[in-house]
Amino acid sequence: MVVGFWLVVIVGGADPDAGSEASDGGPLDFAGLGGVPAPISFSLLIAFAWFASLAGGEFHGPIPLWAVLIAALAVAWILTRILVIPLRKMLPDGPDASRADFVGLTCIIRTGRVTDTFGQAEVHAPDGSSAVVQVRQAGTDDLRAGSEALLYDFDPDGEFFWVVPTDIATRGH
Repeated sequence: MVVGFWLVVIVGGADPDAGSEASDGGPLDFAGLGGVPAPISFSLLIAFAWFASLAGGEFHGPIPLWAVLIAALAVAWILTRILVIPLRKMLPDGPDASRADFVGLTCIIRTGRVTDTFGQAEVHAPDGSSAVVQVRQAGTDDLRAGSEALLYDFDPDGEFFWVVPTDIATRGH
């Protein structure tokens, strides 16, 4: 079943990220298996339960087979829980980052000037990463290399940010 499911995923017939909400309060969270996509948790659980029941069926001796199946499920749950814990840390949580996340941040102009059709700036995200982004200005402010500006809007069609100088609020006072 697990191999069949993942073959269906490969050909595009199923969503491998189903149930990937980190803490949605669902049954997987209750069982301690949440935080990773549900197909991964279920695949691990089924594979471990199958192997444990197969091994237990061979070596059960005087133990009744129904007890072997219960023990196989318990072993599978423990092994899956052990593997899910590090998998949670490797998988991203929260929404995907987008360029619109830079709106409201300050940047440093990196080109000789910024006009309504040309300009680049370097912006630093809260996580410490930096990016060089395309910027434009609606006014005629003197935005040159090394000056600080504020990213106040993102134009998804042109894929650039609108900027104003950071000192615009204190001008004329």
